[in-house]
Amino acid sequence: MIYEWLYPLKGSIKLFNLLRYITFRAGLALTFSLILTLLLMPLYLKLTKYKERISEYVPSTHKKKEGTPSAGGIVFVSITIISTILFSRFNTPFPMVALIATFFMFIIGLLDDIKKLKGAKKGGLTKWEKLFLQFLLAAFIVIAVNMFYPAEIAKRTQFLFFKNINLYLGNLYILLVILVFLGFTNAVNLTDGLDGLAAGSAIPPLTVILLLAYFQGNKILSTYLHLFYIPGIEELTILESSMIGALIGFLWYNSYPAQVFMGDTGSQSIGGIIAVSSVLLKQEILIIIAGGLFVIEALSVLIQVIYFRTTGWKRVFRRAPYHHHFEEMGMHEAKITVRFWIISLICSLIALGMVKIK
Repeated sequence: MIYEWLYPLKGSIKLFNLLRYITFRAGLALTFSLILTLLLMPLYLKLTKYKERISEYVPSTHKKKEGTPSAGGIVFVSITIISTILFSRFNTPFPMVALIATFFMFIIGLLDDIKKLKGAKKGGLTKWEKLFLQFLLAAFIVIAVNMFYPAEIAKRTQFLFFKNINLYLGNLYILLVILVFLGFTNAVNLTDGLDGLAAGSAIPPLTVILLLAYFQGNKILSTYLHLFYIPGIEELTILESSMIGALIGFLWYNSYPAQVFMGDTGSQSIGGIIAVSSVLLKQEILIIIAGGLFVIEALSVLIQVIYFRTTGWKRVFRRAPYHHHFEEMGMHEAKITVRFWIISLICSLIALGMVKIK
């Protein structure tokens, strides 16, 4: 939007010529989101009526967090959306598709938070209600991919390690998109159990997506790295930059001891951005590596549930998701959080290494 307003004035004001560079607009988006989140979050903390209600399924040490302001995603996701609208160019469909997905995940999370935090019982949307809404959004993304991509790559995904080898999945590609979308939206939600954990862990994979969007929107770089060249996909860097900036600002208040929690409004939106961006980039496999921490957290819950039900109520972990296992072992949550951030960073570096190896 700002590009359309100000770039035509470059003849009079030379500074506006910088707006043609995606890197400059991405930097502006990150800075805008960071500063606005830092400024507006204190106002939200004063005005919000959404207070955390601690589940009985978490360690007893969490009881002291009862009453902490929650649903902070209302602030930083809204700012992410506004920043993306301001600094993106909409001469390509990709930012609009990603924004629509982000907005609807924001609404799903908000509905869940409202029902959970304002209702008479500690429960938001049922798991089947959330899965149904997420499934509908995944279907929208599949339709968008088939509409906006050439037929030769619409049902393909980029493979790891080997150049010039891409997997054609046919109709199985629909299943892959659904698995990635439902998997990541719920995995980030499961990870949001310690102060700063989900927000800090999301920044490395979002950075990987940002770099891939830049690479794949550049014909020279995409050819050199043997990635799909997708003209216009570089505009996704604005969405990723906006979310990264907003998350850094949010961490100012969400780091231990947290003054605010993101709620499902935040976690569902973060997972949605990671998922929809990876699908639009045709990097559905690589994101499993880059977002490896979220995959581990989700698998820990799945393993625990299956083992619990098939062995007569025995457990693999002391508590799931995996971060609670370490809490039960006596490790301080701040140490768990930082170590999980490091794991997320390592996973993302491995993913970038795989791009270079290819």
